[in-house]
Amino acid sequence: MIRLAYQIEALLLGAVLALLHALGPVRASNLAGWLGRSLGPLMLVTRVADSNLRHAMPELDAGRRKQIIRGVYDNLARTVAELPHLGGFERTDAGPGFEIDGDSDARLRELSNAGGPGIYFTGHYGNWEMLGPLSAHYDAPVAVLYRAANNPVVDRLINRVRMRAMRGRSVLFPKGAAGARAALKHLAAGKFLGMLTDQKMNDGIAVDFFGRPAMTAPAAAALALRFRCPVIPIRCERVGPARLRITAEAPLALPDSGNRQADVLALTLAMNLTLENWIRAAPENWFWLHRRWPR
Repeated sequence: MIRLAYQIEALLLGAVLALLHALGPVRASNLAGWLGRSLGPLMLVTRVADSNLRHAMPELDAGRRKQIIRGVYDNLARTVAELPHLGGFERTDAGPGFEIDGDSDARLRELSNAGGPGIYFTGHYGNWEMLGPLSAHYDAPVAVLYRAANNPVVDRLINRVRMRAMRGRSVLFPKGAAGARAALKHLAAGKFLGMLTDQKMNDGIAVDFFGRPAMTAPAAAALALRFRCPVIPIRCERVGPARLRITAEAPLALPDSGNRQADVLALTLAMNLTLENWIRAAPENWFWLHRRWPR
């Protein structure tokens, strides 16, 4: 019975993805955005987003929080709808695709030419699914660590779509012990790793995020310090339907105090502060629906 339910769920998702692909990137994004704005705020999880905003950004009034939450649902729905189209996203001056400033473009080309190891990090911000296709565009394919779907059939389907978007040049490692070992081996081979570092991790370390302790995965910092490799913040900000602004910031400074635990904490804090700055600048771009902080 469970296997049948998995198959039915996968068939429904496959039909939705096929429809989104047929609509084209802009129409698919706009349709999904409208559905997200209209239906999302009615969901119970909206209370989580409102609570997160009240504690993280207390200067916002109720009207502004409501506006941000509508934008969160809009962005989330658009991110899903754009997934079948990401492989075709190119650098353009207008329309579907991405824009990137000269410094970011030069930085990514320089990193690609130099080779790894290196870690690209981002969060659930804008269209985070663009991280893999972007690295393929710059001929620096990454191994992306991701959270596997509970339904294994759905997981395989989504990953096939992701691999097409990455032009088959990158790989995906599921989070967990096996994925961690694969990521370690990948970096040791002088390659790039892509990581999203903003999810709550109960067995992580407490690091400030918007001025409050948040359990944070220390893996990105620990790996970067082990290999003394660059940690590059990459922001894939939404600026329109099927249109993103890419910013690749300068690599974070790697602490070297001689105290490994303190260095991991310091680098993880630097990552959290980077994400916080992005979110404060455009809060609709972040996934406020996640229970990021303790109750």
